[in-house]
Amino acid sequence: MPDNKLRRRLPAEWEAQSGVQLTFPHTDTDWYAVLDEVLPCFIEIAETISRFEKALIVCQNQAETRAMLRHAVADNLLFAEIASNDTWARDHGGITIEENGAPVVLDFMFNGWGLKFPADLDNRITRRLWENGLLHAGHRYPGLVLEGGAIESDGQGTLLTTAACLLSPNRNPQLSKAETEERLKNEFGLRRVLWLHHGYLAGDDTDSHIDTLARFCAPDTIAYVQCPDPGDEHFPALREMERELQAFRSSEGKPYRLVPLPWPEACFAPDGHRLPATYANFLILNGVVLAPTYGVPQDAEALHTFSNLFPAHQIIGINCRPLILQHGSLHCLTMQYPAGVIR
Repeated sequence: MPDNKLRRRLPAEWEAQSGVQLTFPHTDTDWYAVLDEVLPCFIEIAETISRFEKALIVCQNQAETRAMLRHAVADNLLFAEIASNDTWARDHGGITIEENGAPVVLDFMFNGWGLKFPADLDNRITRRLWENGLLHAGHRYPGLVLEGGAIESDGQGTLLTTAACLLSPNRNPQLSKAETEERLKNEFGLRRVLWLHHGYLAGDDTDSHIDTLARFCAPDTIAYVQCPDPGDEHFPALREMERELQAFRSSEGKPYRLVPLPWPEACFAPDGHRLPATYANFLILNGVVLAPTYGVPQDAEALHTFSNLFPAHQIIGINCRPLILQHGSLHCLTMQYPAGVIR
């Protein structure tokens, strides 16, 4: 059970933020062959974030990176020159909780999505940011392998996740499902964990991160990926995922308001393999939602869906077609920090 004496809580993404971390690509990352194609996307995301809150940029060369961000709000840019293996800040970034009302950054182990890719440098980034005084919060190592893209919080004690990821044998093989759930409840002050046992995207490297499949948009609302084409390879698994979501109940015992997201037409890499395009990989900022688009006909419908999901927010589409070349998208690149953490 959670240690109630500590009064821990994992905020929802729509709560007030102080800033968002991005880890920029460089020639020693897997982006090296398409840097010219992908850098404009990183730049657009960073510049857009800077209009609404701080953008904390982890990079190899501050002067060069600052020069790229010509249209950013300069006062909202913070830089940290820290070595990195790759760029997926959602998964190597710190996860901030409230503990007795004060922020604490949990520095989980990042092992390259179950030992698939090198991650030794990425695994040190959060510690370096904290040591450099860029994160104004407590800092703790929970001693678990966990990526931010693997969990969704409603801010009220409910966590949404996938069994395929959290129970992967290359993450925390020493823990059973029950033990994993107990650790999550203790670290995040949770009352319950909702497990999805179905759902995947072809081309995904993360073992079905929840932020590619289903997202809390409010405590009573979940947006999710729905595949309407019975001929698509994803149809059976995503139909079963939809049934699981329909069976879930909110903490008040009511069915969730479930909002299906459009299914983008298939996107393929130059070598022919299918890429994991998903509209579920959106990012909530202060008063704004950044929505991934892919240059497909369903983009307009997706933006309209987000307008209905977040009527009080401005919706800004970001062309993320280059990002899925490395099997991630907008949310995967970013990690938000609650109010007060980045100053």
